[in-house]
Order: sequence, then C-alpha cells, then structure tokens
Amino acid sequence: MASFLTGLVGSGIGPSLSPPLHEREAVHHGLHYVYRLLDTDVLGLDVGELVRTARRLGYDGLNITHPCKQSVIPHLDDLSPDARMLGAVNTVVFDGERAIGHNTDWTGFAESFARGLPDAPTRRVVQLGAGGAGAAVGHALLTLGADRVTLVDADHGRAVRLAAELSSRFGAGRARAATRDELPGLLAEADGLAHATPTGMAHHPGLPLPAALLRPGLWVADIVYRPLETELLKQARAAGCRTLDGGGMVVFQAAHAFRLFTGSEPDTERMLAHLTDLVTV
Repeated sequence: MASFLTGLVGSGIGPSLSPPLHEREAVHHGLHYVYRLLDTDVLGLDVGELVRTARRLGYDGLNITHPCKQSVIPHLDDLSPDARMLGAVNTVVFDGERAIGHNTDWTGFAESFARGLPDAPTRRVVQLGAGGAGAAVGHALLTLGADRVTLVDADHGRAVRLAAELSSRFGAGRARAATRDELPGLLAEADGLAHATPTGMAHHPGLPLPAALLRPGLWVADIVYRPLETELLKQARAAGCRTLDGGGMVVFQAAHAFRLFTGSEPDTERMLAHLTDLVTV
C-alpha cells in the first residue's frame, strides 16, 4: 500500500476540514494517507521553518493557507507557471530535495464558480481582498470572462499592485484598485461581489462590509468555507442575492492538490459529498 504524509500550514487552522477531506478520498484509492495540521500559532514556527522541517521529516507535500501563501515563496526551490504568475502558493510538493510551489486556488475557484453560478453576469465585479487568495480569485474571474474586476483591500497598495499585475496579464483596464469609501457606488452598479479575505472564518467572525450595501440582483461569492454559511452569505441571501459558498472552491483545490501529492485522479463528486457530510457533523 502506497503511503503519503501531507499537511496544512497556516494560522488558526484548527477548524479546517482538509484532513478528513483528503484522507476520506485516499481510502477509495487504497492509499495509506496522513494529513496533519501545522498551525503556525500553535507550533510557534514560521512558514519557512515548517517547510524545512516537513522536508526533513519526509513529507510528500503541504497545503498552504492564510496568511502564508505569499510569504512561503522565498522558502521554495521552484514554482509552477501558475504559482509564479500569481505570486501565491497554496500547494507545495517535495520532489527529492526540492520544494516546488503550485497554485490550485484559481482553478478551484473557477470550477466552483462555473458550477455554482453558471449564468451569472460578470461585466463589473467587485472583489474584496488582494492577498494570496485574492490574486487567485481575480485571475479566475478574468479568465472566466469578467470585463472588469475592481479590487478593494485593507492594504490599498496591495490592491494597486494586484490590479497592475492583472491588467498586464489580461489587458489595460481589466482590473483596478479602489478604496473602501468607494464601495457604495461600486456595488450599486456591480453585477457581483467576490469575497477573498479571512473575515467570516471561525477565527475571524463578522462581516467584511456593511450589510446595507447588499441588494437584489447582486451575486455574492465567498471563499470562506468554515463555516459554510458565513455571515456575509446569510446577509446576502436575506437581501435577495444569489450566493456561492466556499465549499466548491475548497473541494476543487483540494482535488487538484491530491492529484499533485499522489498522482491519483480524485473523484470530485465524491469529495463534494464528503464535504457535505463533514459540515453537517
């Protein structure tokens, strides 16, 4: 029986469902598969130390989550084309002595969006968050055909930088940065809102924007999946918005990571069923 040792590196990751999501799928492939949580807060180690330790201990790979998706890059030996293009890593594969960074977030979000909001208009999209996850979501939205993505981040400079990167990749004017003060006007004219910040996670409860800005006709997509119904999605549904939770993204990105770790082809429908079962436990 083939054996794999993997894990998740991030802050406040205790509620993560990645371990059972990966391990349940591995059972169907006849694999001995262990997935551990490596919380930077609990262990008191930074992402670089955890990558080096995991490599010494014989890990096959790691998933990387908030807030380490960009800070992990200097500690890697190489990047896949997607990870290099996005400047963010959510999956690390150990290949002998080399640690190679990949990004399965953007394809995970794209597949989830196409499945969950297949006919949603995307002429004007407002995106909250321009960090590692935001880079993946913005790239996915523009790849799916969004005319313009307007980025709002607590660090305005980060939004400006990501907008410039996306515009250089997809064409001038396809992405721009805005301030929080502009949100009322932006959302009044937007087709949809994509949320790519930690707000709403178990360790970061609350709303990322005033609920009064949500309105019928606006779709809202959240990347947070724990809890699956965030306060943002609850308020959005109450306001008459179509919504997309973060469950699809976490499953599709996990499936892509599972493939990279094991070389086995995951069954995404089965993994979606696993997630539904896990969130109702």
